[in-house]
Amino acid sequence: MTGIQTRGGDELMATRQTVREIHNFVGGRPADAQTDERLDVLDPATGEVLGRVPLSGASEVDQAVMVAAGAFQSWQDEPVTRRARRMFGLQVLLERELDQLAELVTRENGKHLDEARGEVRRGIEVVELAAGMTTLMKGETLDQVALGVDVSLHRFPLGVCCGITPFNFPAMIPLWFAPLAIAAGNTFVLKPSQRTPLTANRLAELFAEAGFPAGVFNVVHGAQRAVEGLIDHPHTRAVSFVGSAPVAGKVYERSASRGKRVQALAGAKNHLVVMPDADLDLAVPAVFASAFSNAGQRCLAGSVAVGVGEIGDELVAAISRMARDARVAPGDEPGTDADGTITPVTTPEALARITGYIELGEREGATLCVDGRGQGQGGGFFLGPTVFDQVAPEMTLAREEIFGPVLAVERLEDLDRAIAAINASEFGNAAAIFTRDGGAARKFVREAQAGMIGVNVSVPAPVAYFPFAGWRGSFYGDLHATGRDGVEFFTEKKVVTSRWT
Repeated sequence: MTGIQTRGGDELMATRQTVREIHNFVGGRPADAQTDERLDVLDPATGEVLGRVPLSGASEVDQAVMVAAGAFQSWQDEPVTRRARRMFGLQVLLERELDQLAELVTRENGKHLDEARGEVRRGIEVVELAAGMTTLMKGETLDQVALGVDVSLHRFPLGVCCGITPFNFPAMIPLWFAPLAIAAGNTFVLKPSQRTPLTANRLAELFAEAGFPAGVFNVVHGAQRAVEGLIDHPHTRAVSFVGSAPVAGKVYERSASRGKRVQALAGAKNHLVVMPDADLDLAVPAVFASAFSNAGQRCLAGSVAVGVGEIGDELVAAISRMARDARVAPGDEPGTDADGTITPVTTPEALARITGYIELGEREGATLCVDGRGQGQGGGFFLGPTVFDQVAPEMTLAREEIFGPVLAVERLEDLDRAIAAINASEFGNAAAIFTRDGGAARKFVREAQAGMIGVNVSVPAPVAYFPFAGWRGSFYGDLHATGRDGVEFFTEKKVVTSRWT
């Protein structure tokens, strides 16, 4: 893979020169795609073309999966201690390359450099978790279940696993899946978003540099045909997906109908409840960051703020002030920071879609306090922070995932109504409460129907040692990503009953 050049023109490494053609990465090296179909990869901050990614089809998918299947034959016999040591080596390389990876994420995704560094750091956490596979894969035994009879449980790898990952976290989400799958003895094929292919190829290079055998980690680029090819391929055993709710449902159904193990992380509509006793010096910046960091393109973004009781006026006024003062700029612009900078959305299609939601909010009767339309610079896909007040729970702004820098503020009378609004949503990814009242916090934790709960924390993203535990319409499957669930997902159990006379 060739790389990209920074806006300032300084050449820090070869991977930052102008990208031309982007290749798949199969068997430890770049691989040409046979298809003539290509998609331009755009810099969200300028609109310039970073490169052209192949839209791979069945033949390219088959090549990647068969190479991975061949590598599995020997990789599954690699002692787990050696697999873990290779993860330590990968961790060292990721730490070394952290700043360069962050710059790559910012260039193709658009998020602020600080956000990108945090993303890579979160991915490294999963590599650290995978390095503990010697403990995580341990089985169980029970002696003398009957006279002379013992029982033991062992965990074994599945085979070829695949990951289908989105544009909003091009480094972190592939690292949610691949390290655990590979450390458990599987081989892996990654199909990243066609909008952000550069980071995926750089990760593949680092896996190779860390000493993982050829074919253990592979990348195949593409769109729907590549996804369907991976799901349908007879040699893929497990499918890990992150994306929108409609696509997640289709991936889950198609994978399950073909007998594949599947975890499909879907959409969200996360509520941030601000109680009358909340510390607004804490709550307002937290709500703002949750709603607008990475231009709201996060599945844990707080897109609905609920002002309970008399707090509503003060909450709306404070958030609106922050939104008007925010800087709309590229993610690598000097002098900016992640907390006060609104970066571009990733594609022009996203910009048009989000603008349509703002227009719909006005038609539905919500009060537009801060209008982010028409902000930004150059040819980038910029949209400033947008704040709506007087949003009713039944409005589209309060129900549908917008995935952009738009915050809907609801005003509800009490905590019971706030919890009811959360539980009426089709989604159940995350919810948070800001309060000084331990009783209110405990009630919220017990009754809010979401898999990840924040108490005075606006983005309750679990560390890698816990599962990313979305509920209801935010997740399809049984075993979540990361944590113990991740290990269970990438292994299958064998129970041995033995008698020796």
